[in-house]
Amino acid sequence: MWGRLFHFTVDAALVSAVLAGIKRNTGLQIATHNMENEEMKKYLEKYLNVGEWVLDSSAVFMSNSPYFERKN
Repeated sequence: MWGRLFHFTVDAALVSAVLAGIKRNTGLQIATHNMENEEMKKYLEKYLNVGEWVLDSSAVFMSNSPYFERKN
């Protein structure tokens, strides 16, 4: 049971990170301003912020790692 819960949590974080990457590269994002339910809007924005954090943390980790390099 705990393994499945952990798996779903990691999957949700990865989907959120993909959405954050799409937002940064294309400018496309989920239209949260159209949502009528304020509670759902608040939780969706928190979920999307997790993706932003995951993306930022991954970039910092990779920039400090000797296994990754920047190409121009």
